[in-house]
Amino acid sequence: MSDRARRPGNDTDGGRFAPHELYAAAQLYYGQNLSQEQVAQQLGTSRPRVSRLLAEARRRGIVRIEVVPPVPADELASQLTEALGLREVELSPTVVPGTPPGRILATALSAVLSRLGLRSGDVLLISSGRTVWQAAQTNLPALPGVVLAPTIGGLDEVEPWFQTNEITRRIAETVGGHPRLLYAPAMPSPELHATLLRDRRTNEVLRLWDEATAAVMGVGAPLRLRDSIPTFLPSDPTLRPDSAGDISSRFFDERGDPVPYPGEERLLSVSREQLQAMPASIALAAGEAKVGALIAAARAKLYSILVTDQATASQMLTRLKADATGETDGAAETDGTSETDVTERTGRHDSSV
Repeated sequence: MSDRARRPGNDTDGGRFAPHELYAAAQLYYGQNLSQEQVAQQLGTSRPRVSRLLAEARRRGIVRIEVVPPVPADELASQLTEALGLREVELSPTVVPGTPPGRILATALSAVLSRLGLRSGDVLLISSGRTVWQAAQTNLPALPGVVLAPTIGGLDEVEPWFQTNEITRRIAETVGGHPRLLYAPAMPSPELHATLLRDRRTNEVLRLWDEATAAVMGVGAPLRLRDSIPTFLPSDPTLRPDSAGDISSRFFDERGDPVPYPGEERLLSVSREQLQAMPASIALAAGEAKVGALIAAARAKLYSILVTDQATASQMLTRLKADATGETDGAAETDGTSETDVTERTGRHDSSV
């Protein structure tokens, strides 16, 4: 036998992989969702070796992969509606990585908006966020005479998906509604905040938050998973370490309880209580990064209707079942992904709101 064949850790002999090395590679790849290239960098080895480590980890049972037959969309929606105590779940086909989620979800959102039967004079609130912004670029159903207003300020934001006035105006033009805009930053200075609360036009919009019949809201992922946040929020995610996500910059933990932060008392945004009291609050989100946030927001009763894709719905049910049985993430792959797809995983959904 050659020296190469006898050398410990030789890639041609899976039996010589050390158990701790197999576990480390599997934990980084499956538990922390790193790419094989990133795992290789962490372990100081090559990507082909990482691929063999993962294959050997599966062979030895360190990683267990379960291939689950897909659940029909209607049944999936029904199961998730019951599990979260929602009014309705509307599913779109699974969003392909690299495709704007909002554009794919727009058809499902249109179906929900059409069923709500909004009439002239009814108030529909619109949040900021990349997914809502993407949906605003599509053809939504006609809602003649409906009044549309933003759920949060954002006049001074740079990114277009945080400029709620422009998103609201765009949707109003598409559906034939009447925009009522909020000419204010999301978090004004103490002096400006006091002035805005005395301003007639500002108060006209704030009153609409109590009168709203429905809202379309993006749901933000945990800050550590996001590549874009509003400028008024501190960029350091450790300031809200317990945050599972947010709606209109109202952060919550995995139980749905509020996660306050400095300056929130000046935030010009729809409150938790207003969202909880709203007849039809629609969460619009998809992607693995949003799973925990969507579950937590449902526990907090911050939305009653969910518009998402089939993959996200399946992942939410898997997470809920794991929570109920006390299983930990990473113990098994149960989202219906094939072994090849898991090994060669590429791409992730947008994780901003």
